[in-house]
Amino acid sequence: MNMLASIPGVLDAAVLAQASAPAPMAQSQLAHYMFISAALFAIGLIGFLTRRNLIIMFLCTELMFQAAGVALIAFSRFHMNMTGQTFVIFILTVAAAEAAMALALVVLLFRRRESLNAEEFSEMKG
Repeated sequence: MNMLASIPGVLDAAVLAQASAPAPMAQSQLAHYMFISAALFAIGLIGFLTRRNLIIMFLCTELMFQAAGVALIAFSRFHMNMTGQTFVIFILTVAAAEAAMALALVVLLFRRRESLNAEEFSEMKG
C-alpha cells in the first residue's frame, strides 16, 4: 500500500472504482426477475405446445431462450458473479444459429407443401 500511496492519483482511482461498484441485488428484486423469467418461459411453452404454425413455434422457442437468459443475468447480478452473463452470450449464439436453421427449414418445407401447419409435416415420417 505504501508503494501505491507514493504514486499520485492511484488511490483516488481505486477509491472511485470501489465507489462506482454496483450494490448487491436484494432478494425481492431477484424474485421479481424470476417471476418475469418464469412468465416469459410459460408463455413460450404454452405457445409452442398450442400453436401449429412453424414460425410461431420457433418464435416461442426464442422466447424461452430469452427467459433463460433473463434468469441467468438476474442470478449473475444477485451473486455478483459474471459467469451468468457469459452463459447468456452462448445462449444468444445458439439462439441465432437455431433461428437461421429454423428459417431455412421453414422455407424448404413451405416450398414443398405450401403450408406452415406443423400437422401436415407429420406425413413426412420415413
